[in-house]
Amino acid sequence: MTQVQALRRIAAGEVTFPVSAEQGAARQAVLVASLKLFAERGYAGASMRDIATAVGVKPASIYSHYASKEQILLELLRVGHQEHFSSASAAVAAAASTPEDRMAAFVRAHVLVHTDYPMLTTVVNTELHSLSAEAAGPILEIRSRSEGLLSDIIDEGVQAGVFDVPHAWLAAAVIGGMGLRVASSYSPEFELSPQAIADIYVEYAFRVLGFATKEK
Repeated sequence: MTQVQALRRIAAGEVTFPVSAEQGAARQAVLVASLKLFAERGYAGASMRDIATAVGVKPASIYSHYASKEQILLELLRVGHQEHFSSASAAVAAAASTPEDRMAAFVRAHVLVHTDYPMLTTVVNTELHSLSAEAAGPILEIRSRSEGLLSDIIDEGVQAGVFDVPHAWLAAAVIGGMGLRVASSYSPEFELSPQAIADIYVEYAFRVLGFATKEK
């Protein structure tokens, strides 16, 4: 087993990256190479020299696009958090108005972002602490919007009498946390399709919310 294989933390082997994040071929190449290294080795386990080697350029060329390794991570986290929020909010907006339909839409979008971009979401979920407090501020703002969307749906369901939870914030934490594991465990070779996985996670979320035995 090679060193890289020993340190890999994720089932997926290929990088997928949101098309909307394209910023020119050179910068895109740096982001993709960095993403693969950060996902497999961790942010601390990859140097700018490693990134340059993966891209096939000299380290000085990387600095012409990104001033530091932290700036690369910041851009990856921004793209990942924005992709998650945009996908979830669009899915919820397109769903029927009932809390259960809105919850199902949110959970499916949450899971599918993690199956569509497993390396990106692995880095998003594990490397936020690597940013300085100042750099993390805008990322935390996007994350809070996603968390707020989920919490609002739960509160709506509780008020409507369709969800029954002992603690709404903890219910949101459980539902959000369930999807995070998908990023490290999913690969295209898995026996279920991403949509099938998402549908099962909807059922799990409903059980957390006390909705599993209700008419659906």
